[in-house]
Amino acid sequence: MNIKDAAERSGLPAKTIRYYEEIGLVRPLRDTNGYRTFRESDIHKLTFLGRSRALGFTIEDCRVLLSLYEDKSRASADVKELAARHLDQIGEKIAALESMRGTLTELVDACHGDHRPDCPILSNLALRNMVGAS
Repeated sequence: MNIKDAAERSGLPAKTIRYYEEIGLVRPLRDTNGYRTFRESDIHKLTFLGRSRALGFTIEDCRVLLSLYEDKSRASADVKELAARHLDQIGEKIAALESMRGTLTELVDACHGDHRPDCPILSNLALRNMVGAS
């Protein structure tokens, strides 16, 4: 099947598929005219990669996951370790986002949002920048 069909079946844009080919994550066959020919196994890999990326795994993590998936003698502990590490990173990001939300909520609540020029949001941002610039 061609790249358009592969994109439809895998749910990935053709540009992403070309990129994955460029970095060696998938290797579709080439016809004598040079066009890519995707097999069912390529579609399966593309779908696997799309799902992995949707879960936030990096390209390198996806490379490892795909390698582990294809290795029938793998230890599931290797997969679990990679996924657990990623889960920890997600937890750290969530904590940082919650902290940002808390700070921004306080600033929004402190601002009257009226016609006066004084704004606690801008004052706080300026203070933070001056502290960070020291």
